[in-house]
Amino acid sequence: MGKIKEKFLLVLGGAAVGLTGGFFGGGGGMLCVPLLDKFLKVETKRAHATAMLAIMPMSIAAVVTYFLKGHFELWDTLTTGLGVLAGGLVGALLLKKLNSFVVAVIFAVLMLGAGVRLTFF
Repeated sequence: MGKIKEKFLLVLGGAAVGLTGGFFGGGGGMLCVPLLDKFLKVETKRAHATAMLAIMPMSIAAVVTYFLKGHFELWDTLTTGLGVLAGGLVGALLLKKLNSFVVAVIFAVLMLGAGVRLTFF
């Protein structure tokens, strides 16, 4: 794939990730990981780690916007945030230890489960 085409896909994909994450309050990683992994051939574990860092600016922009509009509950944010922090640390440690195939299978099962739930429940 040519460098210009690859950069264009990154920008276009990044815009889709940002739009999804900003609109739904999450879910950008469900687009970002496959974009990096399948279309741009980034190694699976690196795609997951890169997606986390790529999503950070979108998350900050969305948080500021939601905060300014008053669309959050402080107590819910603090308590959920503790779980997110703990889960993020455990997840990062697991990503480091598991091989790429296992990570890809876990991610695929999670995406499939989310799709089934959204479709039928």
